Amino acid sequence: MPVPLIPDTKATRKVASVLAGHGMEDRLKTLAETARSAAEAAAALKVETAAIVKTLVMDYTPDEGPLKGQVMPLAILISGDRQCHVDVIPKILGLGGMVSRPDASRVKAVTGYSIGGVSPVGLPDDVVVLIDAALTRSDIVWAAAGHTHLVFGCSFAELQRLTGGRVTGDISIGTEDAGG
Repeated sequence: MPVPLIPDTKATRKVASVLAGHGMEDRLKTLAETARSAAEAAAALKVETAAIVKTLVMDYTPDEGPLKGQVMPLAILISGDRQCHVDVIPKILGLGGMVSRPDASRVKAVTGYSIGGVSPVGLPDDVVVLIDAALTRSDIVWAAAGHTHLVFGCSFAELQRLTGGRVTGDISIGTEDAGG
């Protein structure tokens, strides 16, 4: 049985529709507290921060190949207890180039989601999705569902299926590796 969408917005309906299309409509969970960060989401769900999927939106501009100079949107799915290793993204994609962090209006324009509620599902087809292999450490991972008070849970394999993303072990670093 579908979970009532609270809040009921265009973004949350989009996520609910994608999940329903995969028989996962019962995976949505409304949070009483906001989940604008991995730490807030983990606290609200009473899970380890590692089980939280951070969906980071980046712009990648290749400096070689047929897409040279074109801005490509990326969604980087990182384990909540890790940081994105931005410097390796061009190598992972097999091209040289520059990665930059877009502002909130660009994130919303590209994904349809506001920062804090960016879901890894329901993204436009032109968004390249890279998935942090560190997320395999958790049996169930939790991701934003279009709003800071709505999340969904799934297995790593389901996350990969839902997003069509490419798994890489090089995209994240632990805080101890980052000097934090």
